Amino acid sequence: MAYDLTKPMVIGISTRALFDLEKENQIFEEQGVEAYEAYQVSHEDEILPKGPAFELVKAFLGLNELSRERLVEVIIMSRNNPNTSVRIFHSIRDYELDITRAAMTSGAMIAPYLHAFKTDLFLSANEYDVQQAINHGVAAGRILTGISHANSREKIDEIRIAFDGDAVLFSADSEMIFQQEGIQAFEDHERLNADKPMGKGPFANFLLTLSRIQNQFPDQGLIRTALVTARNAPAHERAIKTLREWNVRIDEAFFLGGVKKTDVLSAYGAHIFFDDQPAHIEAASEVVPSAMVPYRDDMTDHKQESE
Repeated sequence: MAYDLTKPMVIGISTRALFDLEKENQIFEEQGVEAYEAYQVSHEDEILPKGPAFELVKAFLGLNELSRERLVEVIIMSRNNPNTSVRIFHSIRDYELDITRAAMTSGAMIAPYLHAFKTDLFLSANEYDVQQAINHGVAAGRILTGISHANSREKIDEIRIAFDGDAVLFSADSEMIFQQEGIQAFEDHERLNADKPMGKGPFANFLLTLSRIQNQFPDQGLIRTALVTARNAPAHERAIKTLREWNVRIDEAFFLGGVKKTDVLSAYGAHIFFDDQPAHIEAASEVVPSAMVPYRDDMTDHKQESE
C-alpha cells in the first residue's frame, strides 16, 4: 500500500534552509552550475554545518517519537541535481535526521511538486520558489540565511512559532484598506466588522495543522504559537474572534500598535517568525530565525496600484 502523505504534516525544505550552504551558493552565483556541482562532488564526504532551520526541523521530526503514527514528514525539495545530492544525504545521515524523501529538480521549478507531496509548509532561501509556492496556495516562507542565532543552533525542547496577522494568518483584505486609505479607515473598518471573521491567509491552514498536533498532547507543551501583530485596540477584537471562529489554538498574542516586534520576539524565544513586511523581517532576523511571506502575485499587483 502506498504511503499516505495526507496524514502527517508535511514540511518541504530546501537544502540552504536546512544546512549552511552560503559558501557553496557563492560558488554557484559567481562561477556557475558546473563549478558548483564539481565542488559538491569533490566535498561530498564533508558534513555540512547546520543551517537556520536545522534545529526546528529536528524538533518537528522528534514529535514522531511520541506517537504510534507518524506526525511529521520532512522532504528535501531542492533545485540541486541528483549528483550533488549525495553530500546532502551524507549530512542528513551523519546528523541522524529521519529524512528519507527528496525532490531534486536540476534547476526546474519546485512549485508543481508541492501539491504532489501534499506539502503543508515550504521553507526555502530561494525567493522565486517561495513566491511560486504562495501563488500555488502553499504556506511558504523565504528564510533568511547567513545570520547566526544562538537559539537556532541549540536543541529545541518546545517548538515556538510566531506569526504576523494580516497577510500571513489572515487574508490581506484589511491590510489593503490600511495601505489605500490609512489607519483611521482601517480601524473603522475593523470596528464595524469585529464580529465578521476574516478570510484565511496563506498560513491559516498550517496553524490549524499545528493546533491539531497540539491537541494530541494537551499537557506536554511540545508546540507553542504566538500572534505578533501591529494591530491594537480596537482592531484586536476581530483577530481574536476570527481565531475563535476557526476553533484554533494560539498560546500567546501580542497587539503591538506600532511597537517594534524584535524585543517581543526575542523575549518569546521564537524558533521562527513569519511576516509579510520586509522591514519587520529584516529587523526580526537579527534576533530570531525569520522567514518572509510574500503576497500572491495578484495581490502584489493590487498593492502596487494602490500606492
